[in-house]
Amino acid sequence: MSMMELPSRQRPLTLLAIVIGLQVLLLAFQIKRDHDVRLVRVWAVDILTPLQRSGTWMISSVHGVWEHYIDLRRTGVENDRLHSELGRLQLRNRELESRAVEADRLSALLGFRSANSNVPMIAAQVIGANADASSRTIFINRGDQDRLRKNMAVITPDGIVGKVVEVYQDTSQVLLITDRESGVGALFSGSRTHGVIKGLSEPYLLMDYVINEEKVTPGQEILTSGEDQIFPKDLLIGTVVRSKNGNPFAVINVRPAARLDRLEEVLVLLSKHDTPNQKKAEPAVAPVPTTGAATPGSATPPGTPVAPKLPATAPEHP
Repeated sequence: MSMMELPSRQRPLTLLAIVIGLQVLLLAFQIKRDHDVRLVRVWAVDILTPLQRSGTWMISSVHGVWEHYIDLRRTGVENDRLHSELGRLQLRNRELESRAVEADRLSALLGFRSANSNVPMIAAQVIGANADASSRTIFINRGDQDRLRKNMAVITPDGIVGKVVEVYQDTSQVLLITDRESGVGALFSGSRTHGVIKGLSEPYLLMDYVINEEKVTPGQEILTSGEDQIFPKDLLIGTVVRSKNGNPFAVINVRPAARLDRLEEVLVLLSKHDTPNQKKAEPAVAPVPTTGAATPGSATPPGTPVAPKLPATAPEHP
């Protein structure tokens, strides 16, 4: 509202206020305070300082909130990236651990084969298992085209596994020693007392036909006897877990030496011959021939012991 629009009776008061204000300003410009500072400057500082403080606080607060928001966004993105990297590294670590375990298994198989190079055998991978809970069978990736036959022994460097029961073109079915239909000729490694290992379709085995008077202690090793005409003699079957008197024979539970619950690679013996590196070593040489004559065409003199040699090919299994 301009001065021309003010009521006539208010104009003198307005003019008076304007004049007084101008006088005060002139005085403020003329009067000086301490340190030669004009009063108008002091007034200006007193008026503007709170406004500047408020503005500065507001700007700082807004800037801080924005920076924190940006930092949180960046932190969230970095956190997601680190989580993704951690998951990738964990997956890689599990893969490397799996490869290391596989390398150890394959190295053990290779070492066993190298130590028994004169025994025909073939390595196989476990590719499946029977879904029937009462049956203990697995499938391997070797079959008729690999010269596999029924009743061939299946082992690992740790101990025996079972026998081949069905042969197909490129796969075979193996009956584990823990199956109820399985039976293995066995003996104690120390006393050489014979018995039969039977499957119970459970983790443990049962050694039967051992009299109650036989001294049996936990930890005793049970070996193959070779009497079943499937497994070579003196291969490790397992160790005694517990024993108690029964009727008419002792009840002896045996833990298999081979980890049948985590089989991945096995060895199939293509012939039934005692391996050189069995639990109980066989004689290095054969008895002296009774004929006392050397084989025709041989330079060995009569009466010299001859080391046994395994056939180059596997005999037919029943």
